[in-house]
Amino acid sequence: MIQKHLRNFSIIAHIDHGKSTLADRILEFTGAIDKRTFHNQLLDDMDLEQERGITIKASAVKIRYRAKDGEEYTLNLIDTPGHVDFTYEVSKSLRACEGALLLVDASQGVEAQTVANLYLAIEHNLEIIPVVNKIDLATAEPEKVKKQIHRILGIDESEIILASAKMGVGVSDILERVIQRVPPPEGDPAAPLQALIFDSAFDIYQGVIIYTRLFNGVLRKGMKIRMMGSGKEFEVLEVGVLTPKPLACEALATGEVGYITCNIRSAKEVENGDTITDVSNPASAVLPGYKKVRPLVFAGIYPVNSKDFQGLKDAMEKLQLSDASFIYEVESSASVGFGFRCGFLGLLHMEIIQERLEREYDQNLVITTPSVVYKVKKINGEVLEIENPSKMPDPSQIEATLEPFVDAAILTPTSNIGAILELCEQRRGAYRSTEYLSDERVKIIYEFPLSEIIVDFYDRIKSLTKGYGSMDYEFKGHRESDLVKLDILINSEICDSFSSIVHRERAQHKGRALCERLRELIPRQLFEVVIQAAIGGKIIARESVRPLGKNVTSKCYGGDITRKRKLWEKQKEGKRRMKQFGKVEIPQEAFLAALKIE
Repeated sequence: MIQKHLRNFSIIAHIDHGKSTLADRILEFTGAIDKRTFHNQLLDDMDLEQERGITIKASAVKIRYRAKDGEEYTLNLIDTPGHVDFTYEVSKSLRACEGALLLVDASQGVEAQTVANLYLAIEHNLEIIPVVNKIDLATAEPEKVKKQIHRILGIDESEIILASAKMGVGVSDILERVIQRVPPPEGDPAAPLQALIFDSAFDIYQGVIIYTRLFNGVLRKGMKIRMMGSGKEFEVLEVGVLTPKPLACEALATGEVGYITCNIRSAKEVENGDTITDVSNPASAVLPGYKKVRPLVFAGIYPVNSKDFQGLKDAMEKLQLSDASFIYEVESSASVGFGFRCGFLGLLHMEIIQERLEREYDQNLVITTPSVVYKVKKINGEVLEIENPSKMPDPSQIEATLEPFVDAAILTPTSNIGAILELCEQRRGAYRSTEYLSDERVKIIYEFPLSEIIVDFYDRIKSLTKGYGSMDYEFKGHRESDLVKLDILINSEICDSFSSIVHRERAQHKGRALCERLRELIPRQLFEVVIQAAIGGKIIARESVRPLGKNVTSKCYGGDITRKRKLWEKQKEGKRRMKQFGKVEIPQEAFLAALKIE
């Protein structure tokens, strides 16, 4: 293959601006897929992606296109997700490209991830091709959106292509612009092999499938390769490209995107961002990987049956291959046994991980409320690290409790400063400074307890700023704070999956809200279910789930009242015994609802 006839590009946009539909039209237009096997969202091969209408995983495909200059070009196209929770997938994909199509909806205009993804692409020095999509809609305002793109993103209006992915309008113009503007990949085919692992997956027959982009050298079947990060060596059993189905070939050349298999059975042996090189002629340096995204939501994931722990561990290892932004470590709970403490990029990311574990790996799971690592200084001078609220010592033994604090930098449009400051004050933030980056953007520095920002703070910023806000934080250490352990008791038994460590002034509100929510979600039993919130030995909130009624006297017609009283007493005694021995099953929705309580 001639390197100058190769183009690598991805499609980036805000969620629901038509990335997958445009990818479908490009595949149809270039004849990469025949009409018999075509279906909408062709590159979204997960059931979850089809059902929710969103892209979760970036997907690569190799297509051939004969341009108007008469030359045939090979295009490697990568369709990326649009939701903020999957930004990591976008950043991985951009590392394997030289150009990007930036899509903007003709009726919605420039939105959150439009700006965020543009900055990501600029960071990677990519050639940007702006496209206004969905011009066929009745509500479309393409000229207005072109002016908006020029004003906000600084892109010349004459550069913007008008298109309708649904109707196939503008697809030819887009492909011609890709040929003209996106540079062919650089690199030396004669140099030592350097290939970046930008993604991976697990197949039950082939083991780990590694998706790679070659920057130098050639990757052939039968070659002995080394992972430069881990130092592990393997033999390449299969080399291929995605068309979009896997198609085996003899070798991948410099600049190409494809896959390899090496019969790797352990998911731990492959790390995304690592560099592949030839054992016999190794490269002198590793390729720059990509910046790890910091998880913002932490929660515990446990198997419903403790015997399934090993199965869940294997499932998480395999899932981490295809989603490196998901992190986990082993932890244990008194009520649900051994499980994992997991980090997520947001609540949608957490829901997707849970559904993927349940569907793809047949796991039955319980998810607990999120928390951070606290420190407790006991009266005897001992200092404990508390990762799980159930490990909190008795209040009488505690001299001081310390919680982690962070310095957070919030970037927001100037029009939203008031709403952001109010939100920060609600979350126990301590104001530090304000810096105006331009007339339209401002950077606000606040100090927060980490526990206040891990669940939905990022989502709230996105909501208040209509998607233009963003946040990063830096850990500053532990500091003394007035914290208490909030327990939830179900029929006088502590359910430690709902236990949390909260600031004293928030405990009353959270305890009451949690009891009210659980009352709605716990199904009615034949006996009364009492739900209580407690701090130490003090009950601060109480709710009860009324028992199901059963008319035991329905068959008594007339006669003395003592007959009915005898049956009622017998029923009362039965309910008392049932309450003593009966177990209350708490549905998964209750654990998820606990996450969303302010």
